[in-house]
Amino acid sequence: MSDDPTHVREFFGARAADWDSRFPDDGPAYAAAVDELGLGPGDAVLDAGCGTGRALPPLRAAVGPSGTVLGADLTPEMLERAVAAGRAGEGGGTLLLADVGRLPVRDGALDAVFGAGLISHLAEPGTGLRELARVVRPGGRLALFHPIGRAALAARHGRQITPDDLRAEPRLRPVLAEAGWRLVSYVDEDARYLALAVRED
Repeated sequence: MSDDPTHVREFFGARAADWDSRFPDDGPAYAAAVDELGLGPGDAVLDAGCGTGRALPPLRAAVGPSGTVLGADLTPEMLERAVAAGRAGEGGGTLLLADVGRLPVRDGALDAVFGAGLISHLAEPGTGLRELARVVRPGGRLALFHPIGRAALAARHGRQITPDDLRAEPRLRPVLAEAGWRLVSYVDEDARYLALAVRED
């Protein structure tokens, strides 16, 4: 699939209606990844490329009623499914129809960003990660997550993982660093993929 925003929108728009039913057992993995972000009551967090909003309820639970939860996605159909699933508003987050590369969020407004399956769909990963760094305060956190690891995901699509995969630690670490993030934890196993980074000063 092309990483061009128009193609990304078309790809996910066509799959939005049955997206959650295709992956019905991912909820606990999302919740566990959110736990590792270390959010607290009153924090402000963005789910970047939120899709149908599966991370929004655990993010809301982590920051409580006094916190701020935003969900940004460039596919209207995905956001419509998030609303239909009850993941918008008080039980989830405020939804934004927006490109992660150009967020309508002020500098340093957030404590953390959660991105599930995000990085492989960014047209310009460095630019997108810099934009995420812009909206997070120094010392804030980033979680790049997928409910299964790189090898399992490649097998699902009938492919092999390759050394030039951006999600591989040797490739990801310098891209994050150039964008203002320091990689602090990296897990890539069959049951999950989770890279945690901290926003540098």
